[in-house]
Amino acid sequence: MRQRARIIYNPTSGRETLKRAIPDILNVYERAGYETSAFCTTPSPLSAQLEADRCTLDGFDLIVAAGGDGTINEVVNGIAPHQHRPKLAIIPAGTTNDFARALKIPRNDFVRASELIHAHQSVKMDIGKMKTAFNERYFMNIGAAGFLTEVTYDVPANMKSIFGSLAYFVKGAELLPQIGKVPVKVTYDGGVYEGNASLIFVALTNSVGGFENIAPDKMLGDGKFTLIIVKTTNIAEILRLLTLIINDGKHVNHSKIIYTKTSNVVAETLNDKQLMINIDGEYGGDAPAEFIMHQQHMDIVADLNRMHLAIDSRDAVTVEKESEFIQGVSQLEDD
Repeated sequence: MRQRARIIYNPTSGRETLKRAIPDILNVYERAGYETSAFCTTPSPLSAQLEADRCTLDGFDLIVAAGGDGTINEVVNGIAPHQHRPKLAIIPAGTTNDFARALKIPRNDFVRASELIHAHQSVKMDIGKMKTAFNERYFMNIGAAGFLTEVTYDVPANMKSIFGSLAYFVKGAELLPQIGKVPVKVTYDGGVYEGNASLIFVALTNSVGGFENIAPDKMLGDGKFTLIIVKTTNIAEILRLLTLIINDGKHVNHSKIIYTKTSNVVAETLNDKQLMINIDGEYGGDAPAEFIMHQQHMDIVADLNRMHLAIDSRDAVTVEKESEFIQGVSQLEDD
């Protein structure tokens, strides 16, 4: 009996070019031995998640998430709660495609990304779960709180489509003067931080917002979050930290940074100010929140050969965008 695959795709991703590639993508998985079908997501809430949940319960062997990080997050949330979970493949078609960056999945060619299935390579990936008083969400890349996470809520969809990740950088520079102090308590393995913070990252990979040096020593599948707490709200210091992040991850030993590995995180505010939690680029609820590790929870198709290469794989476009961002925030600092 042939194995079954289901492609769950967002028709608006990739500036609506993804849907034109679906016949070719279907053909790739058919040639790989899967009886393959496709599902086009709808504007209904959690469309991708509900379909992934149905396919998991129905015993599909492979689910292919085709779209941006939001679509992938929904598919992960449809698969992760179950005891028996299908393999996951990813066809990145979003703005930043952070998760695909971490797994070295081709980001500019949908068919080429699907052809990774022929290499029979996959990695057991850690998955996080965020719990608040009213919500639970799984995440595959990042849980975050603080001023920069608000960028993802404020960037208009048409701006993201036209300018890509540069739109986030521009919006981030615009928000810098609005930074406010948020007194927080963050509890993690072996420690507690109480004080002001402008940013909290709970990361599962090394790639956040198109930057690939947020957690430069991250080992995928190690059962540990990389916890990063930025303890300053001073604009000049934050600009310097951003530059250090871009320059090969030199931020990890900075005095204004807590950088540690942990299997559990609890984040809460010390006043009545709202602290929104961002999960894989989308609003996930408000603090207090707990982040729980599920080690090697999902089997995900990846390019292991490229992952093992100790090189800087950033493409020229990413470098150019980062340079523009540095120039923009430097001008902002001068002003």
